[in-house]
Amino acid sequence: MAKRTDGVGNAQGIGGERGESSTAIIILAAGASTRMGRPKLLLTYGSRTLLRHAAETAAASICRPILVVLGAYANQLQGEIEDLPVRPVINERWADGMGSSIQVSVEALNTYDRADSTEALILMLCDQPYVTAAVINDLVTAYHLNGKGIIASEYAGTLGAPALFGREYFAELATMRGAAGAKHIIAAHASDVVPVPFPKGMMDIDTPEDYRQLQHAMQPQTL
Repeated sequence: MAKRTDGVGNAQGIGGERGESSTAIIILAAGASTRMGRPKLLLTYGSRTLLRHAAETAAASICRPILVVLGAYANQLQGEIEDLPVRPVINERWADGMGSSIQVSVEALNTYDRADSTEALILMLCDQPYVTAAVINDLVTAYHLNGKGIIASEYAGTLGAPALFGREYFAELATMRGAAGAKHIIAAHASDVVPVPFPKGMMDIDTPEDYRQLQHAMQPQTL
């Protein structure tokens, strides 16, 4: 595969206008937060909820369009993002797991992107609070520089989200089912993967203890 030379300058503006090509972001926010025992995406990180933080981070990146997949607690969560340049996508089969959310979101993206101008997509989670716009933009830059179809964040000895997939993987993502995430696609195409170090990606918020650790890390440290 030849290296891509079109750079990242063709990304959409904040209002949603597309250039000749773009990288989309799909924010996966449909889960039931079973291990947390309450809707974890409504927990606060600083002055914002985890969902709002993720959506604002995506909006600050060079990527467009931004799709947010909602399922469990959709009615409670939609108000958190209604004023942001994002497109909610409802996964009625959210209880089937993350694979169903990926499938639904890729189908929605294909419907929206009638001109086939989206050359890649990034799968992003809401429970990785240390993801920044720069982290997202670095994935896009690596995609254009390396000529590979998958760019994955590397942390704690694994490759995972946020992760970028070129258009050649859209069909495979659209066939996902059940609870499986996209890690098996990354593993199955190891020769087409570029890792991008993101050590803080290991922090995700699944349990009350995870959230306590995050709150502790945010407190001012005293000598």
